[in-house]
Amino acid sequence: MNQKERMLAQLPYKAWMDGLAEEQLATKLKIYEYNLCRPDETEKIDRLIRDILGKAGTNIMILAPFRCDYGKNIEVGNNFMANYNAVILDVAKVIIGDNVMFGPNVSILTAGHPIHWESRNSGYEYGMEIHIGDNVWIGANTVVNPGVKIGKNSVIGSGSVVTKDIPENMVAVGNPCRVLKSITEMDRKYYYKNREFDVDDF
Repeated sequence: MNQKERMLAQLPYKAWMDGLAEEQLATKLKIYEYNLCRPDETEKIDRLIRDILGKAGTNIMILAPFRCDYGKNIEVGNNFMANYNAVILDVAKVIIGDNVMFGPNVSILTAGHPIHWESRNSGYEYGMEIHIGDNVWIGANTVVNPGVKIGKNSVIGSGSVVTKDIPENMVAVGNPCRVLKSITEMDRKYYYKNREFDVDDF
């Protein structure tokens, strides 16, 4: 098993061996071009991001600047929107469902390093898959750590550090991120805290 195979199998691996450094450089060049696009070059932006990502649904928008390691390990569903400064370290798979939104400065980090300094200094690192379900909103300045699963329909409050799985239909906030409350049908009529919609087409 070479180092790339070890990386994708979520085993300890060395990131500069077996063509991994060259793959990262190729992706960095694509991202460099993507991040320099004019905002009105919509067709070029869409073409470039689809070339970077492993899988992309319809109607996706990732506002520049954007950063990732390989790109091909990222799968996003339909109607995905990531605001400015999204970082996805995709040394393992990142699977994102439909209708997912990221606020600015969201970091999705599959990559990690051993705790013990001797193990860490050996050069081995690892990646653990991250799964984000349908209809999830991740607030600004949130960090999602390796191995986390966020259940569908959940909301992660801004500034959170998500270290453990979040179930479906939850509002979760904080550092470390904790479930605050369930999302119920009663929440549907509010657009912000206790403010009710003044329209009926939602």
